[in-house]
Amino acid sequence: MAEAAPTPASYDVVIIGGGPGGYNAAIRAGQLGLKVACVEMRETLGGTCLNVGCMPSKALLHASEMFEAASRDFAGIGIEVTPRLNLPVMMKQKQDSVTALTKGIEFLFKKNKADWIKGRGRIAGPGTVEVEAADGSKTTLKAKDIVIATGSEPTPLPGVDFVPGKVVDSTGALDLPAVPKTLIVVGAGIIGLELGSVWRRLGAEVTVVEYLPRITPGMDSDLATAFQRALTKQGMTFKLGSKVTGSKVTEAGVELTVEPAAGGAAETLTGDVVLVAIGRRPYTAGLGLETVGVQTDKRGVIVGDHFKVADGVWVIGDVTTGPMLAHKAEEDAVAAIELIAGKAGHVDYNLVPSVVYTFPEVAWVGKTEDQLKADGVAYKSGKFPFTANSRAKINHETDGYAKVLADAATDRILGVHIMGPQAGEMIGEACVAMAFGGASEDLARTSHAHPTRSEAVKQAAMGVEGWTMQA
Repeated sequence: MAEAAPTPASYDVVIIGGGPGGYNAAIRAGQLGLKVACVEMRETLGGTCLNVGCMPSKALLHASEMFEAASRDFAGIGIEVTPRLNLPVMMKQKQDSVTALTKGIEFLFKKNKADWIKGRGRIAGPGTVEVEAADGSKTTLKAKDIVIATGSEPTPLPGVDFVPGKVVDSTGALDLPAVPKTLIVVGAGIIGLELGSVWRRLGAEVTVVEYLPRITPGMDSDLATAFQRALTKQGMTFKLGSKVTGSKVTEAGVELTVEPAAGGAAETLTGDVVLVAIGRRPYTAGLGLETVGVQTDKRGVIVGDHFKVADGVWVIGDVTTGPMLAHKAEEDAVAAIELIAGKAGHVDYNLVPSVVYTFPEVAWVGKTEDQLKADGVAYKSGKFPFTANSRAKINHETDGYAKVLADAATDRILGVHIMGPQAGEMIGEACVAMAFGGASEDLARTSHAHPTRSEAVKQAAMGVEGWTMQA
């Protein structure tokens, strides 16, 4: 007599993907009393962000920033040291931090009674998720609701094949065994500039090749110009308006064929390592979307209506519309789960901040001047340089400025843009002010501790009405 198939485990919610969207969705579901499982194919929770993205890159950005400060800046403030780079130890502390964070997610799963199902998940029909474990065994899960939180993967560049240790994506760039003498970064977006900064600080000569005539698409163009100037002053070289059409790995390194984007003669650039960082694309391979009638658009994005894409199927994070940012995925997660639980869930994507964790940092939220001009919106602007900020002066961190954009008629804050020390921390107050419909005057008349870098934001807000006071 044939053995009966095991009864599928039944859940209120099954989440496919254990990154910032997936694990926050699982935790919130547990908090709301839903029976929840999260399917993750990695050996650890946390997705790209915790394992090979946000967290390890920030660990290296911090360590490399300290190394450069010790090498270049300490003597000027009376600290005489001769630092020596120990790259294996730097890499170990990075991994130790990642391990601690992923273990923390496991603890939160247990605390909130969320099950972690290890393996690759795919939708096998309405209310059904099939999980294939590493050993090839398969498990079937039943769910009232399925949440797709599979995230994204690096976008490949046609004509340029990845070669371990030579032509790498962002994951490979986090684990180089030695500092390359020369590094070519293809793509002047956030990921390329952050990782390029890490290796430049540690001793590499860095050249950035970008198809567009500017760096950091989406950033306020005024800010992008100032940002490029700061990075150039630090030693980065930029080749803008250039496209990479091919690569060849040789004993001497990697030869890249580069042409002007507008057309013209090709040239060859040679580097020890090439980092391809031209963006990310939604990860939907083998997900079984067709079994529930879900399709992607031409970019591979799953478009939902308030996160819902079919009866009992939801989508959050990088795999759907909106910015591909970990904190956006977290907001999606909470909103989608609360909707599933019968509560109100909403995300205002205009209030999702962006941050570049270089030095100086760059952060922004809301509209850029470029967007306001294109939309014909009448606005006022206030700007304050960190050269006039007391704390930045005494800390020798004077590159950059804060800029506040406000509606010309109502004074409502439309956008805030900061380049300077700890810009990523300072942008939070702008998000809060804008969430409450605040005016530039509200920000200008809010007391800020002195001396702090955040006073630059206050002064920029004061500047909207022309009463900035230089420090």
